[in-house]
Amino acid sequence: MLKKLAIGLMLAFTAVTAQAEEYQAGVNYDVIAMPVPTADKTKVEVVEAFGYLCPHCASFEPMLHHWTTKLSSDVNFARVPVVFSRSWEPLARAYYSADILQALDKTHQATFTALHNERRRFNSLEDLADFYADLGVDKDKFIEMNQSFAVNMRMNQGQSKLKGYGIQSVPTLVVNGKYRITAEKAGGHAGMLKVAEYLIAQEKRAL
Repeated sequence: MLKKLAIGLMLAFTAVTAQAEEYQAGVNYDVIAMPVPTADKTKVEVVEAFGYLCPHCASFEPMLHHWTTKLSSDVNFARVPVVFSRSWEPLARAYYSADILQALDKTHQATFTALHNERRRFNSLEDLADFYADLGVDKDKFIEMNQSFAVNMRMNQGQSKLKGYGIQSVPTLVVNGKYRITAEKAGGHAGMLKVAEYLIAQEKRAL
């Protein structure tokens, strides 16, 4: 009986080890040459680089949101909107504005839905403000926040982080400022989350 139990435990350990060994630096994820410092050294940080205009980010969002609800308390999750061109900037500013106004639960998924399911286009700040007002965000506060020093600072900080992360495409996950995960290397969106879980576990052991 004990012998069978020992063999079973050994096989289970071997299976876990084999699964862990499937994720290799340079193959399934990239190591960031110069790690970007994180704010809280007592927790593992996971950052998603995303863009509202990116259809892959839109399809990833429901899966990612579900995943984040199951993260343990020693993992911090955050998003950083990318600005690949001038047309991406208004939506990045809208994200930060909603975040500061604590309205992301109303606006984040709704913005993806409007752009990619409803094919809506926002040609001005007024358009965005009207849309967010329909979602329950105070229009005047949104417009004021959108052009504020706080949002300008968040934009600058975000772009600095993205440069440090070496972001070339979205969605991309970054774990603890050290590891960059893309769908291309991880084998799809589900693969990104599995690789992230592996790296989170690795970083937790080092806390």
